[in-house]
Amino acid sequence: QVGQDMTYLVNDSCIKCKHTDCVEVCPVDCFYEGENMLVISPDECIDCGVCVPECPEDAIISDNDDSLKESSVDWLAYNTNKSAEWPNITEKQDPYPEYEKYQIMEDRIKFLDE
Repeated sequence: QVGQDMTYLVNDSCIKCKHTDCVEVCPVDCFYEGENMLVISPDECIDCGVCVPECPEDAIISDNDDSLKESSVDWLAYNTNKSAEWPNITEKQDPYPEYEKYQIMEDRIKFLDE
């Protein structure tokens, strides 16, 4: 990542929850909506960080977060690719149906791209 600005990314903690509190505060509208999660466009993110405290799932992480090294998913590539495919989301919506039962799941990653 030499020479690139930092960015924030959405990880698997968003899967099946999708609260969308984050999109409401984003000054550059860099969130994109998939079926069961959101992603951030790293090219559009200005690294302001206002979305981070808004997420009740702690699903928004910095692209230099240590957890990225341990993940089976390349979240930078995932957010980059999906933000190019999925529609932009700029307004808060109701969270994913029955999100409460998914919040406690440790392995939500199995629902990625279902």
